Amino acid sequence: MSVALRLKVIGTKHRPIYRVVAVDSRKARDGRTLANLGHYNPLTEPAEVCLDEERVMNYLKTGAQPSDTVRQLLLKKGIRQTQVKQEKGTKLAWAKVG
Repeated sequence: MSVALRLKVIGTKHRPIYRVVAVDSRKARDGRTLANLGHYNPLTEPAEVCLDEERVMNYLKTGAQPSDTVRQLLLKKGIRQTQVKQEKGTKLAWAKVG
């Protein structure tokens, strides 16, 4: 089962609020989730992003793939992919920066 980190809509019409969730990548956008990892409210100024960073890092380290929008939210919170040197070349790993 491949896991994806994506947004789930929980707001009403013209008032979107999103949850950042871990889901089976084959499930629908608003389908059953594995875990709620935080929320995103684009209507506040500045936009509110609240994440459980420890759980997000756990999912990323075990191979979860974030959607493009969730990847941008992670960058705002200082979580990004970096190259890590290993004995046999380099690999990409997720790390909290700053």
